[in-house]
Amino acid sequence: MAEAALGLRTSDFDYELPPELIAQVPAERRGESRLLVVGRKDGRTEGRKDGKSVDRPPLSVFPSFRHSVFSRLPELIPASDLIVLNTTRVRHARLIGRRPSGAPAEVLLIHPAEGDGWIAMGRPGSALRPGKRVELGDGLAVETLEVLAEGYLRVRIVGATAEEAMARVGRLPLPPYIDREPTPDDDVRYQTVFAEREGSVAAPTAGLHLTAGLLARLEGRGVRIARLELEVGPGTFKPVDVEDFTRHPMHPERYEIPAPAAGAIAEARGRGAAVWAVGTTVVRALESAARDDGTVRPGAGETRLMIAPGYRFRVVDRLITNFHLPRSTLLMLVSAFAGYEATMAAYAEAVAQRYRFYSYGDAMAVL
Repeated sequence: MAEAALGLRTSDFDYELPPELIAQVPAERRGESRLLVVGRKDGRTEGRKDGKSVDRPPLSVFPSFRHSVFSRLPELIPASDLIVLNTTRVRHARLIGRRPSGAPAEVLLIHPAEGDGWIAMGRPGSALRPGKRVELGDGLAVETLEVLAEGYLRVRIVGATAEEAMARVGRLPLPPYIDREPTPDDDVRYQTVFAEREGSVAAPTAGLHLTAGLLARLEGRGVRIARLELEVGPGTFKPVDVEDFTRHPMHPERYEIPAPAAGAIAEARGRGAAVWAVGTTVVRALESAARDDGTVRPGAGETRLMIAPGYRFRVVDRLITNFHLPRSTLLMLVSAFAGYEATMAAYAEAVAQRYRFYSYGDAMAVL
């Protein structure tokens, strides 16, 4: 990765964030979050026509920024451009129980294992050795079958299927920086309005801002919409703890790009339209399936793709994203897309203007 070779290290992706700017609850109404519009380089945005890059009119001049609200997003997206959504739904995957001693323990179910059981994470480690059980109540328990690498476990549910256990006693796994238990309101607000199949332990948070009305306005203006699925895993919250970020182990995440979505991207490329990714999860799915011509291979896959400064994007032209944790792979991805200096300046601007950060926070559009 080129910028790593030029001297960027993990500590360069640190920034000061007052704790009170970490959003603990969503905006009062979906779609009313603030939106920081960031122009890349000199503010000129590029499209494609007949396979070649073409300039579009400038939207802003770096390092100035435009402060807006998310409900005005349709004004930023030209008719015929394509936006891509991640339709994954968050599972009620957090299972809280007790050890035989009565001490508390919890397990986070991530996805079915090959063969028997589920891949999971849990705490404390002493309660989750092979053969140990965590009693969940209602006749249910979690039994550890195997301890895997990188903090993962293979477990099985006793007394029901995993899906039944999650439906009966599972809790929504809110991010670790939200310092409260989930409420019934979170069951609605921590899912996108276009969520479909359950598969994630965290929401694709840029999509949380979109409403059915906003999507209808976009389509009414001629904006195309495509859908894919990437199952967001717990690695999304894992900080990079080595200074050489190229050595950070990425946790695998499953994705599927339906044939209609791949076709919509190819068609957008053919007419010179821009591809907008709603969230970093969409970026990772599209870039993991990318061909050199900017189209994508349809089908299912698993990605460990690390995107950091120096990465050459092949599919994504515009990015809508929330504000991410310091030293995180998500902040590195945004820095790769917008440029390191522009990204860190944008974050400093967001802090100065008291934007709300992280999953339930405000958004940024990188043009």
